[in-house]
Amino acid sequence: MSKKGTLIFFCGKMGAGKSTIAQELALEPKTVLLSEDEWLAVLYPDEINNFNDYLKYSSRLKPLLKDHVGSILNFGLTVVMDFPGNTVKQRAWFKEIVSKNRAAHKLIYLDVDDQLCLKQIKQRRDGNPERVQFDTEETFHQLASYFEAPSGEEGFNIDVIRRKNL
Repeated sequence: MSKKGTLIFFCGKMGAGKSTIAQELALEPKTVLLSEDEWLAVLYPDEINNFNDYLKYSSRLKPLLKDHVGSILNFGLTVVMDFPGNTVKQRAWFKEIVSKNRAAHKLIYLDVDDQLCLKQIKQRRDGNPERVQFDTEETFHQLASYFEAPSGEEGFNIDVIRRKNL
């Protein structure tokens, strides 16, 4: 039996740098990047205008992707998932994939202070005008109110990256 791949996923507030690190990791050999933002933009163009729209359409992806990701892992490839794991409930979905496929995993937790997140959101918004509607300080604070840092009791292999605004 061939070696299974590793599932890599992220926890960090909006603007912490999850997508940047995901893209860097995806450059490694035998690695596949799956980006929620890209899937949603292709499948539901112009339909996500607020946080409730995001929740609605994001929940439609997960049943399809669970088995798809498992197949990729069982083929022996590493899967970098640029999908949020910012609450216990969101991370439970990743746990189901790992458990069902008996795959190795790594949860990368970006512990980044709010001011640096807001600075990076502004830079992202300035470079991507299509994000102006969603990448706001108000959206950051709304999402941050739901944020739950991962804990050892969840049973994940956690790598922590800490960054402060200088």
